[in-house]
Amino acid sequence: MIPARSELVIGSLIVSADGHGEETEVLNPADQEVIGYAPVADAELVDQAVTAAADAFPSWSKLPATRRASHLSAIASWIRSDTLRLAHILTLEQGKPLSEATGEVQAAAKAFDYYAAEAVRVYGQTIPTESETLRSLVLRQPFGVVAAITAWNYPLGLMSWKIAPALAAGCTVVAKPSKEAPLTVLEVVSGAVRSGLPAGVLNSVNGGGGTVGNLLASHPKVAKITFTGGTETGRHLLKLAAEDVKSVLMELGGHSPMIVAADAPMDRAVADGVKRSFRNAGQLCNSVNRIFVVRSVADEFIGRFAASAARLVVGPGLDQPEPDIGPLTNAETRDNVEDHVADARRRGAEVLVGGTRPDAERLSRGFFFLPTVVVGTDEMAMMNTETFGPVAPIMVVEDLDEAILRANALQFGLVSYLYTRDLRTALEGAERLEFGTVNVNNVGGGDVPFPYPGWKHSGLGVELGHQGLEEYLRTKHVRIEIGYR
Repeated sequence: MIPARSELVIGSLIVSADGHGEETEVLNPADQEVIGYAPVADAELVDQAVTAAADAFPSWSKLPATRRASHLSAIASWIRSDTLRLAHILTLEQGKPLSEATGEVQAAAKAFDYYAAEAVRVYGQTIPTESETLRSLVLRQPFGVVAAITAWNYPLGLMSWKIAPALAAGCTVVAKPSKEAPLTVLEVVSGAVRSGLPAGVLNSVNGGGGTVGNLLASHPKVAKITFTGGTETGRHLLKLAAEDVKSVLMELGGHSPMIVAADAPMDRAVADGVKRSFRNAGQLCNSVNRIFVVRSVADEFIGRFAASAARLVVGPGLDQPEPDIGPLTNAETRDNVEDHVADARRRGAEVLVGGTRPDAERLSRGFFFLPTVVVGTDEMAMMNTETFGPVAPIMVVEDLDEAILRANALQFGLVSYLYTRDLRTALEGAERLEFGTVNVNNVGGGDVPFPYPGWKHSGLGVELGHQGLEEYLRTKHVRIEIGYR
């Protein structure tokens, strides 16, 4: 069921974790047991992967869009045919409950299907000129080799957001998953090649960001870097990209606010707030990271929210019946959660629910933390930087204006949430909130047909939707004089 030793795909070369070269152990965050091994790429292998992608680019970019679309559809079909196995691997390496892992695998297949359809919808333009004999054409052409670097919280989902549109646009790709959870991505890259994708079109490398990631991002044959991860790492990659003036697409850190207005639909606000605060143990870029609730409804919302959070079950993702929350993916993340909760207590905040590791003996070896609800002020660290864990900090505000002011105060602008029954409040609030996505009375976000931009320090460019495909195309203007003699 689980690949004891995974493999890298570099052009037509398969590099296995065979115990002879350098490799990393992949741990199950529920018990810290080794579940597999992944090869680590050195400088030579990174160069071979990028060179393979560069060599494959001319033929792949010239391939008719309908044929590229067929390849993407084949990848989607292969993913769907192996959903249960891939979801099992994903749960073991990342920690999320199996149903959530299954949903992530299915969403990855959906991304390949969507961009298979979008591949044939790349249009140019003819611009009228002032001359009877001058023609002005606008072409959209692929960048070339794309370095795709992603995080560990949604390893397959995030990578599919990059690979699928890049391939649809005619680019070739070198994919580097997080070394914390590389197995599912490496399996899908291998499966994509085995489904008939030409050699070199999609390649994989593995290793630390400070070594393999740097080598990949700074390679002279890489034309575009696409990255999902923390803002500080994004800044570092921007510096590498600037050296060679590479194009970048980045989804960086988020710190998503949820605003509960005085007229909020309370049942939905509570249910959605709990869902988005604690899903994937709070390890989402668009997790509800801070809640502003208007004073007139604060007691009701806080009481119901805390009661709902207290009912959530924590456990290994493969448990039956399934838990609501699995482990955090690594010790560093859990340590950060504990530091944020300790900081909140020092600042006088009230911890209504959780705030500690679970005391069950069977969970003691894993990176578990109880769902936690904190009521305090925006002086708390967790109200200003991502906790990236199962913690929901709540602050009471006087009115909607104060809530929006505080929501916009940080330099993060990925996703925000607003709950109100009033259409005017919804529209005005959506316009005033400085975020790439504003969800009103829902916690959607990150669904493939819809654009997903990051504002301010939360990113550059747009992922998903047709706009996500356009990020991998550059514009060329062609002027043709046909009146010469």
